[in-house]
Amino acid sequence: MKIAIHQPDGGIGKYWIAYCIEKNIPYKIVNCYSTDIINNLDDCDALMWHHNHANPKDLLFAKELLYSLESKGKLVYPNTKTTWSFDDKLGQKYQLEAMKLPLVPTFVFFSKQEALEWISKTEWPIVFKLRSGAGGRNVRLLKNKREARRVINKAFGKGIRPYNAIGGIKESVRRYRLGKATIKEIIKSILHVWYPVLLENSKGREKGYVYFQKFIPDCKSDVRVKLVGERIWAKIRNVRKNDFRASHSGDSLFDPNLISKKALLLSLEISRKLKLQSVAIDLLPYNGDFLIAEISYAFGWDPKEFEAGYWDAALGWHPGKINPFGWIVEDLINTR
Repeated sequence: MKIAIHQPDGGIGKYWIAYCIEKNIPYKIVNCYSTDIINNLDDCDALMWHHNHANPKDLLFAKELLYSLESKGKLVYPNTKTTWSFDDKLGQKYQLEAMKLPLVPTFVFFSKQEALEWISKTEWPIVFKLRSGAGGRNVRLLKNKREARRVINKAFGKGIRPYNAIGGIKESVRRYRLGKATIKEIIKSILHVWYPVLLENSKGREKGYVYFQKFIPDCKSDVRVKLVGERIWAKIRNVRKNDFRASHSGDSLFDPNLISKKALLLSLEISRKLKLQSVAIDLLPYNGDFLIAEISYAFGWDPKEFEAGYWDAALGWHPGKINPFGWIVEDLINTR
């Protein structure tokens, strides 16, 4: 089998290439943006492209290209089932509810009047999200009807920026205090108040809907579980100081003894039911069980999480270093 890998740009493509070199797997580097990409793949059996939700060019056609190649009979990563609801919380709501999976209670309205009626009788606070975005930047806690009405008026009026500029400033300052950002990044985030990021120019404002989730009180941490095939690794993420979000908190625990077996079993169920090649799942503890906040085929990583080991499908623990990027290549090859 010969694998085509989209030219790496700092993402995980370079790890796929390294694995192919190590294991003597035939591969070639391709440019998925090329107008001749279909012809360029004639001598390949598979394409691997870690497309990015924040890249306007990827948003234009990544899923369409992968689906087209899959329809032709080529293997792809991520495949249609894996990438279908990537960076699309609206899609995930319907997908997870249809499969009877325990999503945090979620309420979506495409009518301003229905949304206003709902907030008149809901409990506070509630969580508001845009359908896209990562790292918690497009997630807000609305404390009362007045705040919710303001969001609804925007969503059904001029629309909401897909990049939360004020949230971006706060995040860059928080990261600076943790030693993970520079003054230059703070200045850049301030400039985005007036100058939109490239993604905004491509997507325009989010409008015509509102997306709310039930607020889970007293939640001090979440569990981030990741799977490639049925190999599982996970970590505990503590919420940010004076916040309710755990995403990108920078405060994680990698001790496998802290991970609930219920969280692992639920994650396996999600991956199996949705037939995913890979997935990262954010789980919130609730009444002795777990609720799904979000899922994503793509995920960031901390090198520390590759040191401890992984669970297999029977929840047997395998200590030692892991290479999830190599697993993705292996699974693609073994598909046939």
